[in-house]
Amino acid sequence: MPIRSKSLIRPVAALTIVVGLGAGLTACGSGSPIDNIVGGAIDSSVEGLTGTVQQAVEDAAGEALGGAGITTDGTLPESFPAEVPLVEGTVRGGGAGPEGSGWVAQITVSGADRFTVAQQQLEQAGYTASGVDSDADSGFGTFTGPAYRVVLTVSTDTDGVSTATYVVTPV
Repeated sequence: MPIRSKSLIRPVAALTIVVGLGAGLTACGSGSPIDNIVGGAIDSSVEGLTGTVQQAVEDAAGEALGGAGITTDGTLPESFPAEVPLVEGTVRGGGAGPEGSGWVAQITVSGADRFTVAQQQLEQAGYTASGVDSDADSGFGTFTGPAYRVVLTVSTDTDGVSTATYVVTPV
């Protein structure tokens, strides 16, 4: 089946690379929340190619967080780590895994260029970037700090809505 939308190629490729980075950065390999979230998002995107990458990330994140749903009520979980700076925008929602195993935050932003701002915020807060790449429609990277690892993706859907998704796990 040919890919119908060139706009899906970049985000799917970005998520593929993030899976490799997540696997290389996690201490215990398979089964980590990052592997499950990003890997599940890729599987969903490649198999379906009909939904958005953001929806695939949301679905995979909910599954990896022990079935905890990602809310879209405009709030983050109370336990979301304050040490993780979030880019300015409108909070869509988030989720939390059991016993502090991980968190997700989704924020609607003004454009994919906000990835650069989010990257700068994380680096200023002491996070080290790896595997960072971005273009006019998307951005992704892994950021490691003393207490948390953050996989950040920013993508723009076919309706022109840009969303930043932070997947946070303890180091």
